[in-house]
Amino acid sequence: METEAQRTASADAGRWLADRITAVWDLLTGRPVSLYAASVLRIGYGLLYLVFLLREFPHRDEIWGPGSAWTPALAHQLFEQTGWFSILALSDSPAYFELCYTLALVISALFMLGWRTRVLSVLFAVVVTSFHGRSIFMTDGGDNLILLMSIYLALTACGRRWSLDARRDRLKTVRAGNAPERTASLFTHQLRDARTTLVTVVHNCGMFVIAAQVCFLYGSAGLYKVQGASWGGGTALHYVLNLELFQPWPVLSHFLDEHTLVVAIAGYMTVLLQVAFPFVLFGRLKYPVLTMLLGIHLGIAVLLGLPLFSGAMIVADAVFLPDRFYTFLPHLRRRAVRRTDGRRPAPGRAAGSGDVPVSSGRPIVPGQASRDASATSTKGP
Repeated sequence: METEAQRTASADAGRWLADRITAVWDLLTGRPVSLYAASVLRIGYGLLYLVFLLREFPHRDEIWGPGSAWTPALAHQLFEQTGWFSILALSDSPAYFELCYTLALVISALFMLGWRTRVLSVLFAVVVTSFHGRSIFMTDGGDNLILLMSIYLALTACGRRWSLDARRDRLKTVRAGNAPERTASLFTHQLRDARTTLVTVVHNCGMFVIAAQVCFLYGSAGLYKVQGASWGGGTALHYVLNLELFQPWPVLSHFLDEHTLVVAIAGYMTVLLQVAFPFVLFGRLKYPVLTMLLGIHLGIAVLLGLPLFSGAMIVADAVFLPDRFYTFLPHLRRRAVRRTDGRRPAPGRAAGSGDVPVSSGRPIVPGQASRDASATSTKGP
């Protein structure tokens, strides 16, 4: 028979499990999390893809247009095998392609600014998937991540902060505060609450998927590197630094390759950070880890000439910074401005000199004091 201690232990375990389930449910449905991080992802990926399209504007026809070596016929054959779809392959007309390219530029810019984000996020995902599917072999790894993130961002409320939508909502709230409040039916309130809960759940799930995607990316890359000795001894970085394809600055690449100790340390740190990344996301340890990853990605952008890949990874890392970090940034900026203003000479002080004397509410110009003294001595007391 079950003893009293066993019944108490099982009851405690049941209560603990119920409390955990309730906490997870409240986290999922209570409020949208990481709204600032979602906005940073929207701004970052919108800006990256806009710069990418502008950078490739002179070569657009050779990469995605009718003049591409990967012809629309080849693209259709690939679509039948992979299930990809691209609006660029619907027509061979140069005018149609130019129209699609112009719309892609406009959609990327509006998505970055956060205008009508619910619709623009879906259109941005269509743009990225279409350009990626049209010429799937023109990639450096950065646009693969942007492709995934554009799909995930369509599920999030990425326009709630730092956007034109947020500005419009603030103005609407101010106007509504001055207007008389209208009474709504119980069904309308319930429908509104259900919609809010659904949007919150979808947003939170989307942010969780984005964070899990970045963790899988770092973890799988680190575990792959750890299988052999090439990364631990610096051999992999040695080969990369000597490949002409990844030498935007050959002198700098050869200079670093000559310092074998630095290359070996960089290899060890890269593997260590990638393997440990999913386990250090809690607490304050993530801040130095994210800082070191930022340095690694900047090094990849400069040394290997992969700015799109590095930018995509840097923006993805921003999902792990909490909202309190982003809300603290304006206070930090104001504090820096106050310190800068405190070091400047105060108004009414000449640079490199003392105070300007003031008499009768107006400053005395050079020579004015001597003229006033001589006039006073002439007139007498």
